[in-house]
Amino acid sequence: MPEKLCSTKRLLIKGIVATCLLSITRVGFAAQVQLLATRIWPASTYTRITLESSLKLAYKRFFLTNPDRLVIDIENINLNPILKNLPSQLINHDPYIKTLRVAQYNPQTVRIVVGLKQKVKPNIFTLSPVGSFKNRLVIDLYPANPKEGDDPLLALLEKYNTGNLPEKTAANPPKKRTDKIVVMLDPGHGGEDPGAIGYKKTREKDIVLQIARRVRNLLNRESQIKVYMTRNEDVFIPLKVRVAKARAQHADLFISIHADAFQNRSVNGSSVFSLSTSGASSSAASYLAQTQNEADDIGGVSRSGDKYLDHTILDLVQKTTLSNGVLLGTSILNRMKGVNKMHKPTIEKAGFAVLKAPDIPSVLVETAFISNPSEERKLKTAAFQNSVANAIVNGIKDYIKKRKS
Repeated sequence: MPEKLCSTKRLLIKGIVATCLLSITRVGFAAQVQLLATRIWPASTYTRITLESSLKLAYKRFFLTNPDRLVIDIENINLNPILKNLPSQLINHDPYIKTLRVAQYNPQTVRIVVGLKQKVKPNIFTLSPVGSFKNRLVIDLYPANPKEGDDPLLALLEKYNTGNLPEKTAANPPKKRTDKIVVMLDPGHGGEDPGAIGYKKTREKDIVLQIARRVRNLLNRESQIKVYMTRNEDVFIPLKVRVAKARAQHADLFISIHADAFQNRSVNGSSVFSLSTSGASSSAASYLAQTQNEADDIGGVSRSGDKYLDHTILDLVQKTTLSNGVLLGTSILNRMKGVNKMHKPTIEKAGFAVLKAPDIPSVLVETAFISNPSEERKLKTAAFQNSVANAIVNGIKDYIKKRKS
């Protein structure tokens, strides 16, 4: 056989082998990326779609019109039963999503088509594994034309997502004694972040929202108090945005409501914390602050939201704010003693990120240990929730009488 012909034959064989290997590699890679879970978190503020996978997902997105649709192409993945089930999670009253379709667009691509009820501004990003979560692709749908109102949350979230949330803002204007006291209630966690989960699968985010609503209803009866909430639905709000909302609403007090958890299920009792700028008052307080400060990692923030550093705001915290925070916390703690056993008899201190408003006395109330089976049962009852709400409200009223100017 001529040498030239043999050489041509060898090149042809090599080409066929290379093509086969490339095809096998693509199939193998697609088989490796497994879709593990899907979740939809609808809320008036924004709707979040989460796709959890074994490896980081690559994607492309674009819009289609007539009707308005958002298309997300996920590369190197096969359509599996979990992903097929995504449309079944859609609810009729989702403010942003009208329809949801998922299909294998080509051998290497799954296409998600989101039919829209209104024009949206999507914020799509990936998250590395953290806690019990694997890799996540997050699709947040914000309104493109938000309605004007007195709630600054959407505007603050937009600034946060674009990295433009100011860390140093002007101090709130001084108030007269005749002005209403503005209280910001902060139910912890929400949306993708469930908070602590009890033995019977009770979620902290649900319990603390119920308690916060009870506190709000009681405070609304007080003529000298105006009350707001950082969230009033099951939605994830980054810690810095919670603080920023309190400042935007000119809050005089900030009260974050939680339900504690610990590995040892026998641990029980309520606790009240204020901000420390120089270390925690105990190892338990340090551990709790660390777990609560991880909320942004669990709930999921885009990279532009990662730029906000705690130490810059700590320098601004005023001494009067810190001392009033202790006074507020002590007032609530003294009232909580009549509701539940206290985990510690005095107020504790730690570097909670959510308490770092420079000019707003802030406390964090751990209502009970949701990890304790007995206290988990109590937390689910209206009677206990009402007792906690009354204690917080009476503590606020006690503080108002004693506060320092």
